[in-house]
Amino acid sequence: MRVVIAEDSVLLRAGIERLLADEGIETVAAVEDGERLLEVLAEHRPDLAIVDVRMPPTFTDEGLRAVLRARERTPDLPVLVLSQYVEERYAVELISSGAGGVGYLLKERVADVAEFVDAVNRVARGGTAIDQEVISQLMARGRRNPIDSLTPREREVLGLMAQGMSNAAIAKSLTVSDGAVEKHVGNIFAKLGLEPSQEEHRRVRAVLAYLERR
Repeated sequence: MRVVIAEDSVLLRAGIERLLADEGIETVAAVEDGERLLEVLAEHRPDLAIVDVRMPPTFTDEGLRAVLRARERTPDLPVLVLSQYVEERYAVELISSGAGGVGYLLKERVADVAEFVDAVNRVARGGTAIDQEVISQLMARGRRNPIDSLTPREREVLGLMAQGMSNAAIAKSLTVSDGAVEKHVGNIFAKLGLEPSQEEHRRVRAVLAYLERR
């Protein structure tokens, strides 16, 4: 079996590669960001991609978005997501696509090497390996308003956005950096499922969602 690994942690990336090698599984490329992942997938056509969710440059959902783009080109590409987080919106899209093998495991819940290797082989053969916690979170997602997924700080930022404040004004009000506010706003857009478009349009839609929830 030939695999590609996308993981920004050098130690974890090397550890997975060594573990797979001990099982006779060849790692044909190991990369640390989504753009490079797309390149090596196109170059090597592996039997499986093992991908983290949060990678450079923004550490939000680059890994998942990259594999979804890759599966647009190669629909049957088996993908095993190995992450600390459940990125709900794109996870649903990946798992419900119905194409190729799909796995989504939480790093801290992988109990032993044999369990992980079994998941690798199963997904590569076109099967599934979904952590029960991932399933629970995705099921709960369908029962709650996206606003509920915001952190207290993100709700605070969104509330100030609803008052018509700019990012700079919000930063001054909360005594944080402009960069911190930009990160919170980006997270808000992602959690509310607002695709990149005109900035003002997304702000208006986010505020409307906030006001409808109150």
